[in-house]
Amino acid sequence: MKKLLPLLLCLTLAAVMLVGCAATPQGAASAPSSQPQPEPSAPATTETGMRVTALNGPTAMGMVKLMDDAENGAASQAYTFAIQTMADEVTVGLTQGRIDVAALPANAAAALYNNAGGEIQVLAINTLGVLYVVENGESIGSVEDLRGKTLYATGKGTTPEYALNYVLSQNGIDPAADVTIEWQSEAAACLAALSTDQAAVAMLPQPFVTTALKQNDGLRVALDLTEEWDAIQAGSESPSALITGVVVARRDFIEQNPEAVSAFLDDYQASVEYVNANVDQAAELVGKYGIVTAEVAKEALPSCNITFIEGNEMKQKLSGYLSVLLEQNPQSIGGVLPGDAFYYSR
Repeated sequence: MKKLLPLLLCLTLAAVMLVGCAATPQGAASAPSSQPQPEPSAPATTETGMRVTALNGPTAMGMVKLMDDAENGAASQAYTFAIQTMADEVTVGLTQGRIDVAALPANAAAALYNNAGGEIQVLAINTLGVLYVVENGESIGSVEDLRGKTLYATGKGTTPEYALNYVLSQNGIDPAADVTIEWQSEAAACLAALSTDQAAVAMLPQPFVTTALKQNDGLRVALDLTEEWDAIQAGSESPSALITGVVVARRDFIEQNPEAVSAFLDDYQASVEYVNANVDQAAELVGKYGIVTAEVAKEALPSCNITFIEGNEMKQKLSGYLSVLLEQNPQSIGGVLPGDAFYYSR
């Protein structure tokens, strides 16, 4: 159990992205501050700076170069960045007009759109799947090898459960009968189970996977759920993708500041491309802004599936993903599939 204690910080970050729990905000902005931003009396303009918020975890990692540029006065326009650990803080900030642009879990964005009368639009996909199956040894080589296994996981009732059930069922495995899934409240419990049951496997998110592998050299990544999702979708006319996070903006802000929003998308795409092409330097920035340590980020970034997808491709992949969630639990996306107005295109 001693070996598990250093993992708790990373567990909290991973849980925020995939389960939606956590505590207090951490500041990371052009003028860093750990305090919540005060509610303005009027919508932000490009003069006061676009207010951008991300949840701590993989969906914030692609922004770090832009965050650094903004802090150093090198961005194309004024930005104020903040990192939160609670999804509710971000959604409330959007609906109250305190946040202009935000990185959110994909299903949370759809639920907010449905529950808030279409007040937001999704600008781009920023993170694909971050779920991996790990094990002791070499017994798992395909999804079929999970049949009859005990699998430990976190995220029951949220995206991880829906993604796992979809991958299993599409491979002919009944999640309720053919696999024993032990849902845990924390990823540390999954790792503890692996240490006591050598035949067990676990489904974990990045960046916790990287931290776990560094702490236990007997573990290995057996399956990448993003790759398994893509394999299922390979024959589809309109293939979807396993999606963790998206970037959204308030509809009124987009309408009032179309040029600023377009400039943000250009800046953000450049930041994502930098992060993916310069892992060592990006890892230092991830550490600088307190997302995870630079050491963990250096190992985890290549597996965090950070991306930038907008326009028609975004709509195709995201609508397909949300359709899968709708089939499994309509309330996970707010009850109905969002219409075309949910998807922003410039």
